[in-house]
Amino acid sequence: MELAITVFVFIFGILIGSFLNVVIYRIPKGESIVFPASKCQSCGTPLKWYHNIPIFSWVALGGKCAFCDEKISAQYPVVELLTGVIFLALYFKLGLVWYLPFVAASFAALFALVVIDFEYMAVPDNVNFAALVFALVQPNFIDAALYAAIAAGGLYLIGLFSSFIAKREAMGGADVIVAGTMGALLGFPGFFIAIFLSAILAMVPAVIWRERGVPFVPFLAMATLITYLFDTQAADLLELIIYG
Repeated sequence: MELAITVFVFIFGILIGSFLNVVIYRIPKGESIVFPASKCQSCGTPLKWYHNIPIFSWVALGGKCAFCDEKISAQYPVVELLTGVIFLALYFKLGLVWYLPFVAASFAALFALVVIDFEYMAVPDNVNFAALVFALVQPNFIDAALYAAIAAGGLYLIGLFSSFIAKREAMGGADVIVAGTMGALLGFPGFFIAIFLSAILAMVPAVIWRERGVPFVPFLAMATLITYLFDTQAADLLELIIYG
């Protein structure tokens, strides 16, 4: 039974990953994620259902379109595989609890934001708010909503103060919404640990690509997942840092 559930969770995860690929491709272009049906981005030929089997279809087709033989980005199977892994990790963390699908959906939306922000340097509000709404579906909704409000409000005030000092906008609204999602998922002190970890994760890329600029939302999302999965270890590390 345990193996069957594990396989089901992974398969469900890669199916959601396939949907995320649609979100990642269409949302930044302002297109519907429902219609029209999937088609080759090169020749425009509508795909058959068996061309859309997560991971398997890309491997079976050799990473090429079945009609025009153009290469299909490896991003598609990678997103599907990583989404399946994220769902598995959350299942191993939480077990088969009623709110697991909502937590998984929140992290799936955050993962979509990671890819979109890296690729387009943009954070769509609809995907961002979806992550927040799913994150609020917790056993104790009141606490989750309170943590979200404090985290988002606190970061908003820091942004206002920073903008006043720097005489320019220092923080976007997208960061504030992500902070709310982080607060709902992690609570305190998990939120602060994730903020600190995100700064560390972003440090090297920010130095390497300082001319181009590095989006910060992906590092917030990655730090949130790490802190959520390893909350006990993160809390122990924080205590060690503070008290020695």
